[in-house]
Formats: sequence, structure tokens, C-alpha cells
Amino acid sequence: MIINPYLNFNGNTEEVFNFYKSIFGGDFPFLMRFSQAPPEPNDAEGCTDQSIPEEEANGIMHMALPIGSSMLMGTDVPSTMPQVKSGTNISLCISVDSRADADRIFKALSEGGKVQMPMQDMFWGDYYGMLTDKFEIQWMISYNEQQHGKAAQ
Repeated sequence: MIINPYLNFNGNTEEVFNFYKSIFGGDFPFLMRFSQAPPEPNDAEGCTDQSIPEEEANGIMHMALPIGSSMLMGTDVPSTMPQVKSGTNISLCISVDSRADADRIFKALSEGGKVQMPMQDMFWGDYYGMLTDKFEIQWMISYNEQQHGKAAQ
């Protein structure tokens, strides 16, 4: 398993990540803007390009910067969602080795906490869910079959 920090910003993710890139070097292996999301909703609470105000379509839906063997990841929080502030703008993103691990870890972490998005297959290829645990730590659980292979299921 790998745990990576996931940072949320109120519209300046690209600026922040360019700053970190100037310090740590490297390139952005993944950068997706809200305007690049598929048009159909992935669930009742999911982000779609229809839920993003037109003036925010160029905002960052997902961005990644490798730092050593870790990945610093981030997103812009659309104005249609609760805005973040320092101290509430970081989640721990754990990439697991199987769907069973994802379900087990998600269930255990969400006990006594609050589920923001249940585990489900996402348009970008991951089996993914979000929650805040009973200690108010934000988690993102992710399994990618392409990275781990079907045998790990």
C-alpha cells in the first residue's frame, strides 16, 4: 500500500503546484481540468462538468507531482462545494492492492465517521471512495486494476 497526501485549494492549485515543482523539480504526469471530465454524472454527489460553473471550467480536477517515491496530488474545490481553509485542505490518499482491501479499509475507517462518497467504479478507472474518520481525518481509498492486475481481486 502507498499513502500520498492530497491537497485541496480554493482555485489556486495550479499556482501551488508550480511553486512546489520549482522546489522539488519533476513534471506533472497527470493534469486534468474540470472541462475534461465526462459529461455524464458518475453518481448523485459526484463532480461532473455540469456541476462546475463555466468560469471555473479551467480549474484543476486532479494534478499530481512525483516527489521521490511519493506523489503529491491536488485539486481545486469548485465554488459550488464547501470551501476549504488551512488545516482542512488535506486528505490521505491510500492506494491499495485489491478491491477487497479497499472495501475492508473503507469500512473500518468509516466506522463512527462520515462517508462522503461510497466505494464505486469511477470514470478514470479506479475503484474509489472518500470518507472522514471518527477523528476527523479525511481519507481517499483507491484501487486501480491496471496497476495491480485482476489476480489481486
